Amino acid sequence: MTEPVTPLADPAVLADPHPALAALRESGPVRRVDMRMGLPVWMVTRYDDVLAALSDPRLSNDPHHATALTEVMRGDFLSRSMIGTDPPEHTRLRRLVSKAFTARRVEALRPRIQEITDELLDRITPRGTAELVGEFGLPLPVTVIGELLGVPESDRDRFRIWTDEMLDRPFHIGSDMARMTAARERMHGYLADLVADKRAHPADDLLTDLVEVTDEGERLDAQELLAMAFLLLIAGYVTTVSLIGNGTLALLRHPDQLDRLRADPSLVPQAIEELLRFDGPVNPGLTRYALEDMEIGGVRIPRGDMVLLAIASADRDPHRFPAPDRLDVDATDPGHLAFGHGVHYCLGAPLARLEGQVAFAALLARLPDLTLATPEDQLRWTGGGVLRGLRELPVTFTPTPARAD
Repeated sequence: MTEPVTPLADPAVLADPHPALAALRESGPVRRVDMRMGLPVWMVTRYDDVLAALSDPRLSNDPHHATALTEVMRGDFLSRSMIGTDPPEHTRLRRLVSKAFTARRVEALRPRIQEITDELLDRITPRGTAELVGEFGLPLPVTVIGELLGVPESDRDRFRIWTDEMLDRPFHIGSDMARMTAARERMHGYLADLVADKRAHPADDLLTDLVEVTDEGERLDAQELLAMAFLLLIAGYVTTVSLIGNGTLALLRHPDQLDRLRADPSLVPQAIEELLRFDGPVNPGLTRYALEDMEIGGVRIPRGDMVLLAIASADRDPHRFPAPDRLDVDATDPGHLAFGHGVHYCLGAPLARLEGQVAFAALLARLPDLTLATPEDQLRWTGGGVLRGLRELPVTFTPTPARAD
């Protein structure tokens, strides 16, 4: 018998899911709830349980182990990527991709990320008003990952729209599911054409490296390559858009913390970690599938059942974080789970952190008197599945001249 819960994609709850998550956490460590499309899941809400579950080999990332999913719902080509596989297959895929997606390559992007950031802000600083998601938070990481992967600039708006449609999980099996499936098929076709072009015309980009990468004679097969390309697109921009949008709004809601950062910009790197904990992109959490009958938090979970590891709840657990509902940019505890934990720790985390550090440092320096330009209850959010973020963030600030060339 499942216990209905207000859908986390309901506009009222989506705008502020933390009270609903707190109520679930306080009612017990693991709760059986209905999520979107009526799918029953076991929601794990407390930090210690979520942390342990993220590394538990009895919980699979492969949706083919889920008894409640239809073949259509299992058929996402992401199931051939790192996000949909377990060791040893996951280990092989991550090893192959890591050779192309190295920490050195990410850090080498810093000057270009700074350049893109400055160019975007040059367009808006003289005006004194901006829609910060559409004019800054979105084009920054889309441009970075597009250039890194070698996606033509003219195509980037298309893959962003398709990704949004795929990630906005439907309420019902029907027209919503058909829209998501159509977007998946369009993305699949586009990436297949792009990969074919990279094979025929190699370039100095990450997608060409993925086509050519080998490890002990192994390569990514055609479907693995397509799945990996899409996963890196997601890791490369969706989470960063939400980090910039959600994080800026959190600072606007806590002007003392915004002032603290302005007074000491050296705090920006640790403030990024606090913003990820306080209202990170992964909300409510990550889905796993039980490979055997097991217990979490004293609750029995049958084999084949879906388990939702509620990252957003864990990162507000008062047993782990003192005053968890208070934003504190001076906090030095890096224990949040926004990028996961264990073998599936997010490969794109260094890039998201780097983009966040550059973006927030620039916003603090170049947008004085930053203020929300619309009532909070008029802000619109996207999510309800794995990720949650602002659709728009209208702001005002004191106009300043663009930089001199």
